Amino acid sequence: MQHADTLTVVHHDDTRTRYTDVRYQLHRGGIRIWSEDGEYAFTDILMTHAYRQREAKAS
Repeated sequence: MQHADTLTVVHHDDTRTRYTDVRYQLHRGGIRIWSEDGEYAFTDILMTHAYRQREAKAS
């Protein structure tokens, strides 16, 4: 399961759903998302954009 600070799901009808601080799992039939608000599953996705901010390591 992957973690995203910001996850945008683009649906086949070009609508977008945005989530923050989520865990997600892409699979052949769509995407499953877990957030503080609950669990979501979508099968009508066109693409996803996931971003994760990481702190820079000191060298």
